[in-house]
Order: sequence, then C-alpha cells, then structure tokens
Amino acid sequence: MEGENEVKLHGMWASPFSKRVELALRLKGIPYEYIEEDLGNKSQLLLQYNPVHKKIPVLVHNGKPITESYIILEYIDETWKTSPKLFPEDPYKRAKVRFWASFIQQQLLESMSRVVTSDGEAQEKAMEEMFERLGVFEQGMKEYLPGGSASFTNGENLGLLDILMGTTFGPYKAHEQVSGIKTMDPDRYPLLFSWITALNEHPLMKELHPPYDKLVELLQFINHTKRSQY
Repeated sequence: MEGENEVKLHGMWASPFSKRVELALRLKGIPYEYIEEDLGNKSQLLLQYNPVHKKIPVLVHNGKPITESYIILEYIDETWKTSPKLFPEDPYKRAKVRFWASFIQQQLLESMSRVVTSDGEAQEKAMEEMFERLGVFEQGMKEYLPGGSASFTNGENLGLLDILMGTTFGPYKAHEQVSGIKTMDPDRYPLLFSWITALNEHPLMKELHPPYDKLVELLQFINHTKRSQY
C-alpha cells in the first residue's frame, strides 16, 4: 500500500536533537525523507505537528507526528524491533541506561548552556559545576566502557547512550573553539575522551556531523546573541 511505513523527519542541520533521530533511523536501516526546517521561518507543517513547543525534531510516521527527540528514540526502538536495539532488553539495564540518558540531557546540557551564556564569576561557577558533572559521568561510564577502552556502550553497535553522547559531544572541537573552554580534556576525562574519539570515527557519525566551519559560524552567532540578552 502506498504510504505504508512512510517516515519523514523535520529537522535542522546543526541540531544535536535532530541528529539523534537521524542516527537512530540510519542505524536501524529505516528509509526516511528528511525535511530541513528554517527555525527563523518555521513551516506550517512543523507548527501543525508540534503546536505545543513548535520545535524540531518531529518524526512523522504514516502521517502521525511524534515530538521530543528522546521520546522519538523510544518510539523508533519499540516500533522497529530490528537490530541493533537502542535500549537494553533487560528491564534493570534499561532503567540504568535511562538514568544516564537523563543525566546527559538534564545535568550535562544544562551546565554547558550556563557556561556559554554567562560571564565572569557566574561563568567560573558554571564551569566548576560542568567539570564536576563530567567527572561524575566519567565514573558512571566505567560500568559501560570497562578498562577505558575506546568502544561503545552497546557492544559493537551504537546504543542509546552512544547516540546521545556522540551527537551532543561529537562536535566538541567546534564548541571549544567558540567558547575558548576545553571541555573534553583527555587528561581529566580519559574514558569520555576515548569514547568520543571512537564515536567520531563511526561511519554514520562521520556522515551526520555538521560541517566544522559552518557550525563554528553558527555557534559564534548564537553565543553572541545569548550573551547580549544577559
């Protein structure tokens, strides 16, 4: 039947949240149509599909929209049960992965945001908090990346934590250039650094990373805009 299992993704080229969904779709081998959104002039379809937040990404499966990147990842894994599975099958292991996924989304991203939107003492405090949380995450990932090996948390395949980490921290060099702050320090966080290095070498991750110079230009614009608001 025409349109059966039709998948469309409304996203934006530089958004790590959009990249999460693209990566999951490609890992699963799910054909999809990508629709680039101009966030300064959002399409009527995007506003129709996500009237609450009016944000990307939006996955449209057979005409039905799903919003919020993490919820979309869960939906993809539950709908397309083919390998690789993004979430562990075991309920306890799945709960632990969800815990660390929440840590990445709420703790790490929040700290990073405060660092780039603050100055002076406020920025120094935000940096201390970010480094502390990265240290906590480094310790927590020893269970998933034993021995500090440059591997993935889902064996030979990428899992949920790999997707979140790779799309969030993969372009760290561009962020460091713009902020002037070294976040992914190999001496301070050897496990996280080796993990990111391995993720950045994954063929799908290489395909999906935004162009470096274009990303730097965008981050400089965002950084300037946010700082002018404080």
